[in-house]
Amino acid sequence: MSARDVAATVLDPELPVLTIADLGILRDVHEDGRRVTVDITPTYSGCPAMAAIRADITARLHDAGFSDVNVRTVLHPPWTTDWITADGRRRLEEHGIAPPGLVRAVPVTLGRRSPVPCPRCGSSDTLKVSRFGPTPCTALYKCTDCAEPFEHVKAF
Repeated sequence: MSARDVAATVLDPELPVLTIADLGILRDVHEDGRRVTVDITPTYSGCPAMAAIRADITARLHDAGFSDVNVRTVLHPPWTTDWITADGRRRLEEHGIAPPGLVRAVPVTLGRRSPVPCPRCGSSDTLKVSRFGPTPCTALYKCTDCAEPFEHVKAF
């Protein structure tokens, strides 16, 4: 198994239904014999999960036989939710977390934002309960149709 394949299996500690590859923070993996350099980008500056992710990558690669592992933080270009893979978006929804919309083209609109659809019943009749969920990159919502609460990954 290549170093990239190994690193890509590391789960995000804040959204453990996603790997760091699905989340789009695994940027590059350079392999030179048993020496590996892994580049990762935080979802936002000051992300508290980066230390855990770095440790998990290092441990997973050591277990796979790579003796010299260097994990670097790359800040440019900054991470965007557009980097979440289609499979990652599907897994978020399957686990009751509303995935972010794409932000490639940001239309300028005044007034109310587009509704966040409920990942359980699909209704767009939802209400934001809190700007922050269990992690700073999520918000809490409630569906007014099925009355279920859910998390939404904020688009960056």
